[in-house]
Amino acid sequence: MNILIPSYEPDERLLLLIKQLRATGSFPIVVVDDGSGEAYSGLFRSVRELGCTVITHSINKGKGHALKSGFHYFMQIGTTDGIVCADSDGQHLPQDIMKIASSIQEHNQHIILGSRRFTGKVPFRSRFGNAATRLVYSLTTGKRIYDTQTGLRGYSADMLDWLCSIPGERFEYEMNLLLEAPVAGFSFHEVTIDTIYLDHNESSHFRPIVDSARIYAPLFKFSMTSVLSAVIDFLLLALIHFFSSSLLLAVLGARLTSSSFNYTMNKRFVFAKGKRSAIQTSMPKYFALVIVIFSLNYGLMFVFNERLGVPLLIAKLCTEASLFLFSYWAQRRFVY
Repeated sequence: MNILIPSYEPDERLLLLIKQLRATGSFPIVVVDDGSGEAYSGLFRSVRELGCTVITHSINKGKGHALKSGFHYFMQIGTTDGIVCADSDGQHLPQDIMKIASSIQEHNQHIILGSRRFTGKVPFRSRFGNAATRLVYSLTTGKRIYDTQTGLRGYSADMLDWLCSIPGERFEYEMNLLLEAPVAGFSFHEVTIDTIYLDHNESSHFRPIVDSARIYAPLFKFSMTSVLSAVIDFLLLALIHFFSSSLLLAVLGARLTSSSFNYTMNKRFVFAKGKRSAIQTSMPKYFALVIVIFSLNYGLMFVFNERLGVPLLIAKLCTEASLFLFSYWAQRRFVY
């Protein structure tokens, strides 16, 4: 077993955690000093004296970057044991860290998540933030994870190369990892851990506005491209229908044009990765999805407009709202 602790401007709780872990057994502990600065050099010197490896960033690069620095280190030394990632602020108990380590061995090809149940006195921003990300994750992936923001996670060594390829340098990295895992063929196993918030979670470096924006950026960008595509779709739908009076022709013409625009924008800006999926691979999948959504789109609009007498543009709004999250989930899961 290996322990990886990303740390930025820690306090004595980091040393206490390491001492408690050392009391449970002998295993490698890697601590990443993410640009804490000279004022914290003494504390990290104590971390080294406790037998830990310390990786130092000259400037603060973010939690995601710190985690990837640790993963790169474990790849370089050729570890074959699992890696448990824990926070440095005292919110993860040694016994819970050990539970995660045991679960790595028991659940192959699974990402192990230390799942808090948010009982007792939990800061509002923590309770609300997790509820919001849990809902967004469930809607966009079709999968349920109770604690999407947990920092206590376990990975097997064969995941290291993949872990280093996930985009994101700060807090968004851990959400991106959850979004990418099903596509890579990894499942999740949640282990219940204690919910601990010290001093109302004041030690957290999470910035509610900036970091939440990073976490929700993929869905936000997808929303923006969808809105632009919808504007094109609405205008063409009304124009073609006005001149032809054919609902089928209007839906077909508008959808083909807006879909081509949407594919280009999503491939370039929304689902872009380090290695972009080849056009010859993603385009057939995308337009196969277009056919599915077109069929659903026409069917729903026919019911709303032709059967129920709902005005065309209102029927279009209802239909698009119904298909939005399905489209996002399908594109992330199958197309890109």
